[in-house]
Amino acid sequence: MNITNSLSRIYSNKLTTSKVVYPELSYKLVGAAFKVFNKLGFGFEEKIYQQALECELKMLGLEFTREAYSRVKYEGKTVGRHFLDFIVERKIVLELKVGTGLYNNHVRQIFSYLNDSKMSLGILIMFTPKGVLVKRIVR
Repeated sequence: MNITNSLSRIYSNKLTTSKVVYPELSYKLVGAAFKVFNKLGFGFEEKIYQQALECELKMLGLEFTREAYSRVKYEGKTVGRHFLDFIVERKIVLELKVGTGLYNNHVRQIFSYLNDSKMSLGILIMFTPKGVLVKRIVR
């Protein structure tokens, strides 16, 4: 399956919102993930895919922060912390996973990142034995 067919299928999927947030940037990010998978295949740790995707983001000339540290605050006190795989163009939280499928806990993780960062779009990329799965999550 080629990237163009895969991407058009993702964006026509009924699970995506009717108002697509940052469509061009999203398309670039998903395309970069497919390129990484097509070159590496399945079987690597998340960190390897993360480093390869970092190379792709640089080649695309995108501004990003990798492993962005974020504190969760409650009543002015830090009650937790997390590291976001990527924040791209100060607009999109990009989270990578390796496994067999997308699960509710992955989606909840992105929602918590979006709520904490006040960004409106998260993209979850799952590298699986059968290919790349993508889930757009809108806050």
